[in-house]
Amino acid sequence: MNNDTELPVSTAPPDQPSKPRFFGRPTTRLGRWSVGLGAAFVVLWIINMVVFMPFSGRMPYAETTLPFYGIFMLLCGLAAGITGLVAVIRAHERSWLVWLMILPMLLVLFLLIGEFLVPH
Repeated sequence: MNNDTELPVSTAPPDQPSKPRFFGRPTTRLGRWSVGLGAAFVVLWIINMVVFMPFSGRMPYAETTLPFYGIFMLLCGLAAGITGLVAVIRAHERSWLVWLMILPMLLVLFLLIGEFLVPH
Protein backbone atom coordinates (compact mmCIF):
# COMPACT_ATOMS: atom_id res chain seq x y z
CA MET A 1 0.00 0.00 0.00
CA ASN A 2 1.52 3.32 -1.09
CA ASN A 3 0.68 6.40 1.03
CA ASP A 4 2.01 9.16 -1.24
CA THR A 5 -0.87 11.50 -0.42
CA GLU A 6 -0.20 11.59 3.31
CA LEU A 7 2.53 13.60 4.95
CA PRO A 8 5.45 11.76 6.49
CA VAL A 9 5.45 11.51 10.24
CA SER A 10 8.40 13.91 10.63
CA THR A 11 6.80 16.73 8.61
CA ALA A 12 4.84 19.38 10.51
CA PRO A 13 1.36 20.42 9.33
CA PRO A 14 1.41 23.40 6.94
CA ASP A 15 -0.30 25.75 9.41
CA GLN A 16 2.37 25.29 12.09
CA PRO A 17 6.06 26.11 11.97
CA SER A 18 8.38 23.14 11.67
CA LYS A 19 10.33 24.05 14.82
CA PRO A 20 9.08 26.48 17.46
CA ARG A 21 11.80 29.08 17.77
CA PHE A 22 12.44 30.93 20.98
CA PHE A 23 14.64 33.64 19.49
CA GLY A 24 12.48 34.22 16.42
CA ARG A 25 9.63 36.61 15.84
CA PRO A 26 6.07 35.60 16.76
CA THR A 27 4.49 33.27 14.23
CA THR A 28 0.84 33.38 15.31
CA ARG A 29 -1.66 36.20 14.99
CA LEU A 30 -2.17 36.29 18.77
CA GLY A 31 1.57 36.56 19.29
CA ARG A 32 1.83 39.50 16.91
CA TRP A 33 -1.12 41.22 18.58
CA SER A 34 0.49 40.72 21.97
CA VAL A 35 3.75 42.29 20.83
CA GLY A 36 1.89 45.20 19.20
CA LEU A 37 -0.14 45.91 22.33
CA GLY A 38 2.99 45.65 24.45
CA ALA A 39 4.83 48.09 22.19
CA ALA A 40 1.88 50.50 22.45
CA PHE A 41 2.01 50.17 26.24
CA VAL A 42 5.74 50.97 26.33
CA VAL A 43 5.32 54.00 24.05
CA LEU A 44 2.39 55.29 26.11
CA TRP A 45 4.34 54.71 29.33
CA ILE A 46 7.33 56.70 28.02
CA ILE A 47 5.07 59.54 26.85
CA ASN A 48 3.42 59.55 30.28
CA MET A 49 6.76 59.74 32.10
CA VAL A 50 8.38 62.33 29.84
CA VAL A 51 5.47 64.61 28.94
CA PHE A 52 2.53 64.25 31.29
CA MET A 53 4.10 63.60 34.69
CA PRO A 54 6.40 66.67 34.85
CA PHE A 55 3.79 69.08 33.47
CA SER A 56 0.54 67.65 34.83
CA GLY A 57 0.08 70.46 37.38
CA ARG A 58 0.31 73.16 34.73
CA MET A 59 -1.89 71.56 32.07
CA PRO A 60 -5.45 72.93 31.90
CA TYR A 61 -6.88 69.62 30.64
CA ALA A 62 -5.02 67.39 33.09
CA GLU A 63 -8.00 66.59 35.33
CA THR A 64 -10.26 65.57 32.44
CA THR A 65 -7.90 63.93 29.94
CA LEU A 66 -5.14 62.23 31.89
CA PRO A 67 -7.31 59.69 33.74
CA PHE A 68 -8.59 58.36 30.40
CA TYR A 69 -5.04 58.27 29.03
CA GLY A 70 -3.85 56.36 32.09
CA ILE A 71 -6.70 53.87 31.91
CA PHE A 72 -6.06 53.29 28.20
CA MET A 73 -2.34 52.82 28.88
CA LEU A 74 -2.98 50.27 31.63
CA LEU A 75 -5.54 48.42 29.50
CA CYS A 76 -2.94 48.12 26.70
CA GLY A 77 -0.51 46.52 29.15
CA LEU A 78 -3.14 44.20 30.56
CA ALA A 79 -4.37 43.20 27.09
CA ALA A 80 -0.80 42.55 25.93
CA GLY A 81 -0.22 40.14 28.78
CA ILE A 82 -3.53 38.34 28.46
CA THR A 83 -3.11 38.00 24.71
CA GLY A 84 0.43 36.75 25.24
CA LEU A 85 -0.73 34.14 27.73
CA VAL A 86 -3.44 32.95 25.36
CA ALA A 87 -0.89 32.78 22.53
CA VAL A 88 1.51 30.74 24.66
CA ILE A 89 -1.10 28.37 26.08
CA ARG A 90 -3.55 27.85 23.22
CA ALA A 91 -1.56 28.69 20.08
CA HIS A 92 1.74 27.24 21.37
CA GLU A 93 3.67 30.43 20.62
CA ARG A 94 7.28 30.23 21.81
CA SER A 95 8.79 33.57 20.82
CA TRP A 96 10.69 35.41 23.53
CA LEU A 97 8.84 38.61 22.60
CA VAL A 98 5.51 37.03 23.53
CA TRP A 99 6.92 35.75 26.82
CA LEU A 100 8.24 39.27 27.47
CA MET A 101 4.74 40.73 26.99
CA ILE A 102 3.58 39.01 30.15
CA LEU A 103 5.66 41.52 32.15
CA PRO A 104 3.44 44.57 31.39
CA MET A 105 0.45 42.57 32.59
CA LEU A 106 2.24 41.73 35.82
CA LEU A 107 3.21 45.39 36.27
CA VAL A 108 -0.38 46.54 35.76
CA LEU A 109 -1.70 43.90 38.16
CA PHE A 110 0.93 44.89 40.72
CA LEU A 111 -0.10 48.56 40.43
CA LEU A 112 -3.81 47.77 40.69
CA ILE A 113 -3.44 45.43 43.66
CA GLY A 114 -1.21 47.98 45.39
CA GLU A 115 -3.74 50.73 44.75
CA PHE A 116 -6.56 48.71 46.28
CA LEU A 117 -4.60 47.37 49.24
CA VAL A 118 -2.82 50.62 50.17
CA PRO A 119 -4.96 53.56 48.98
CA HIS A 120 -3.61 57.04 49.46
